[in-house]
Amino acid sequence: MTDSDEESESTVLLSANPVNVQELAGLRRQVTLLAETLEKMRLAEYIAYLNRPGRLLWFNFLVGLVRGLGTALGAGLLAGIAYFLLKRIVVLNLPVIGGLIAELSKYVNQP
Repeated sequence: MTDSDEESESTVLLSANPVNVQELAGLRRQVTLLAETLEKMRLAEYIAYLNRPGRLLWFNFLVGLVRGLGTALGAGLLAGIAYFLLKRIVVLNLPVIGGLIAELSKYVNQP
């Protein structure tokens, strides 16, 4: 097909289907915006990533390990802080709470 054939075909299409230049410009802007959005999302890289199941499994395994380690460290830290605060409450000699915390402290310190 030559350039003149394409021009005449597009002229025929435009004359048969009345679309004004503003609508075409708007569509072109929307398509450009869509292409930019897909590029920002890195959709092609994500699809390539999903097409490699071995890498996907390995990555998810590592993420699970890190999450488990973070959970264990966080829980240990919070438990240590709570234990420290409870020991301070025992020093205050509060009637009911002090006795319960003293017993809890004995269980924690048992070998």
